[in-house]
Amino acid sequence: MRLTTLCYIEREGRYLMLHRVKKKEDENAGKWIGLGGHLLAHESPEECIRREVMEEAGLTLTDLRLRGILTFILPDWGDELTFLYTAGAEGEVSPDCDEGELRWVPVEEVEDLPLWEGDRLFLPLLRTRRDCFSMKLIYAPGGALVGHTLL
Repeated sequence: MRLTTLCYIEREGRYLMLHRVKKKEDENAGKWIGLGGHLLAHESPEECIRREVMEEAGLTLTDLRLRGILTFILPDWGDELTFLYTAGAEGEVSPDCDEGELRWVPVEEVEDLPLWEGDRLFLPLLRTRRDCFSMKLIYAPGGALVGHTLL
């Protein structure tokens, strides 16, 4: 199982979103997601998300908060355990991101973007829950969401 991080950085009522349009053979191609990535050897989830955000956007995270643990069952790409965070950030967004296009999107408009269906289930929880939650998202081959469990 892969270990990954995902962060929704908020500033002035907007999330910094990444439109995945630059990488070849990208399981997230065409989708809008938060920032994050895979843990490296000997790296904690917090070290990983801080590194990934600096690499992808040139920002330093502030007020980093673990909000959830996401278990993705992904037959096409392999299962994944993701540490989900929210944070603020210092600095200006780097204009060059190898992963895709970065854009500040009003929080209330994020769900109108092309997202993974599971993201539509956990994103509202970032606004309505204060506790750390666990969610399992089960996808079929081809990427359709076929089940979920919220704990």
